[in-house]
Amino acid sequence: MNSENLKFDAIVIGGGIAGLQAAIDLGDQGYKVAIIEKNPSIGGNMIRLSKVFPTLDCASCITTPKMAQAAHHKNITLYTYTEVKKLSTKGNKYIVGAVKKPRFVDEDKCIGCRQCEINCPVLVPDPEQGNFVAKKAISIPFSNAIPQIAYLDTQWCMLCGKCAKVCPKDAVDYFQKPVNMEFESDVVIMATGFKLTSLEDKRQYGQGKLKNVITSLQMERLLAPHGPYNRVLRPSDGKEPESIAFIQCAGSRDKSMGIEYCSRICCMYSIKQAMLLSGALPLADLTIYNMDIRAFGKGYEQFYQNAIAMGIEFVRAKVAYLTQGEEDKVIVHFEDQTTGEKIQREHDLVVLALGAVPEMDNLEGFQGISCGYDNFIHSINPNIDPALLGKQGIYGAGCCIGPKDIVDTISEAGNAAMQASIFLARKKEEK
Repeated sequence: MNSENLKFDAIVIGGGIAGLQAAIDLGDQGYKVAIIEKNPSIGGNMIRLSKVFPTLDCASCITTPKMAQAAHHKNITLYTYTEVKKLSTKGNKYIVGAVKKPRFVDEDKCIGCRQCEINCPVLVPDPEQGNFVAKKAISIPFSNAIPQIAYLDTQWCMLCGKCAKVCPKDAVDYFQKPVNMEFESDVVIMATGFKLTSLEDKRQYGQGKLKNVITSLQMERLLAPHGPYNRVLRPSDGKEPESIAFIQCAGSRDKSMGIEYCSRICCMYSIKQAMLLSGALPLADLTIYNMDIRAFGKGYEQFYQNAIAMGIEFVRAKVAYLTQGEEDKVIVHFEDQTTGEKIQREHDLVVLALGAVPEMDNLEGFQGISCGYDNFIHSINPNIDPALLGKQGIYGAGCCIGPKDIVDTISEAGNAAMQASIFLARKKEEK
């Protein structure tokens, strides 16, 4: 393997909205920043959303300019498809060890023309579209990905050689190998984000085997203007659903899943999705099964009340389990918390509000930081300074230190960047 040694003022681990904001804030102050992102494109979870609550602004319209700003910033360098493996200290510097995974496409040569993607004969599930539709074995991740560089999925490639033959820049390289990289910096900002619990983890809800039971992120793709179908259809047969149910706390506040905390965002994004569905499918019946609604932020309670006024039904209930009904319907079995009655209802489509867990839940090899009881990165003083993760110089922002909405994530990113810049300024004065 080849290796590189790179020096920066700051290293941001994670290229989602938190990492981008922190990097831009530091870059604007003249500091040299590296963003290390393990996926082929920056943008994180936010670029995959349809709209944001409670304003219902376009998520891509907010995220894409940040992505472009970071990519073209003179003080920011992007390292995509690169996974951090360790964090250590060397004197008063931080050393970040990472592995740049092979795209099997030369990044310096690729011009993003998509000829390899067009001519590839292999169709594979597209995780960027919730696995509802197919993509090619070699492709650019999604339309507004940054960088616009293809990558080859060796799990599916059959080595037919067509992509290499049609590439006008001879960028396809089947023999590309991983590259060990070592970064040196004065500060490190963790912004590794969150992921949802797996659909297969919840036995009561079918473990992913029931037709027309989907995750909240899959619903985001159905609602997105650049989604898989360009409209909302249920995946089993392509019909427009006439009855849609949202099941809250399908993983959060659940000891059986080991997630006893509230994931905070689920109530509000389910309300948002239901409101968007009422516009996309005005005749559909929309039901949100919930133990309670936690509308904690500015304008959130009014957002909730607006949903009630729109005719969205809120049922106080804890859903016990789901079963498959006739005609691909899903039967929801629940106990009404107001009456104690056990009830069954059929819906054409069911959306699970799965729990949010840290994207990086194994910090072995990361000196100076640790996980808390909930597996999120531990802040040493969360009530006063949530950004400080350990000794001075290591900071955190966003959902890597706990579930939160986009507003709080961006605010924390700004705080982390501010503290990092103060630390860097002090170090400069000491020299």
